[in-house]
Amino acid sequence: MFLFLLRRTLSSIVVVFCVVSLTFLLMRITKGGPFDREKEQPAEVKEQLMRQYRLDGTLWEQYTAYLGRLAQLDLGFSTKYRNWRVSELLAQKLPNSIAIGSVAFLLASTLGVLLGSVAAMRKDSAWDRAAMLVAILAISVPTFITGPFLIAVFALWLGWLPVGGWGTVQQMILPSVCLAGPYIAYVARLMRNSLLDVLRSDFLRTARAKGLGETAVVARHAAKIAILPVITFLGPLAANLLTGSMVIESVFNISGAGSLFVNSIQNRDAFLLGGAVIVLCIMLIVFNLIVDVLYTLLDKRIQLHA
Repeated sequence: MFLFLLRRTLSSIVVVFCVVSLTFLLMRITKGGPFDREKEQPAEVKEQLMRQYRLDGTLWEQYTAYLGRLAQLDLGFSTKYRNWRVSELLAQKLPNSIAIGSVAFLLASTLGVLLGSVAAMRKDSAWDRAAMLVAILAISVPTFITGPFLIAVFALWLGWLPVGGWGTVQQMILPSVCLAGPYIAYVARLMRNSLLDVLRSDFLRTARAKGLGETAVVARHAAKIAILPVITFLGPLAANLLTGSMVIESVFNISGAGSLFVNSIQNRDAFLLGGAVIVLCIMLIVFNLIVDVLYTLLDKRIQLHA
């Protein structure tokens, strides 16, 4: 296990380095600069800004200077939000997105697995057809429609929850449910199909021959095998949910990281985009590593090799 973790850590550093380098180079070689969208400025002012953000050197000089700052855990300053460090912006926005994403992930994983299991155990029944119909609807309807619908029903009509904003538990409910909806459906469909395949396996005949009921067969033997594909899906999903959604944040008027990431691309804010990419990349690596470890805990036939 130690050698496996050591090897994954070293390979992860290489992956982060490659992703950051590619992002940096793509932002630099595309036309336009971070200050081109602003109103016309005197040449000396623009030159001062370029020098301030160390964008006046050659591409190689900018690249090596950027990597040098990253090595000192300095993500640099945003070129759009003046006098703000990228780390300060992320520290301010990311917790909001992580809070919503955490609740959405919890809903997607628990409800999705539960619905998928019930649908598989009652295959071709009314429960199965109803669960899959709801899943298809949840996947088909985009969140920019689901969000206003939830606001209209639960905030404006029933008056149970606030329309939007941020700061209270009640304000987290609607955006979390809206964000989790499609993923509950994906997980439910994945769990149903996986569990149906496992239930047809020969090794479960022995369990049934011992007199175990179908619920016990699923709970003790089939579920931990059927859930492996779901866990594979949940790893990248967790990283995506925790880094924010621009649509959800816009609909519910939440100041989160999703909007910040998208705006960094539109504003050609290379340092902010680089910081966002590093955060997402590290999250993906960490959650994929957790998935690999969970594999070995759930299925003893799977071994980790250094």
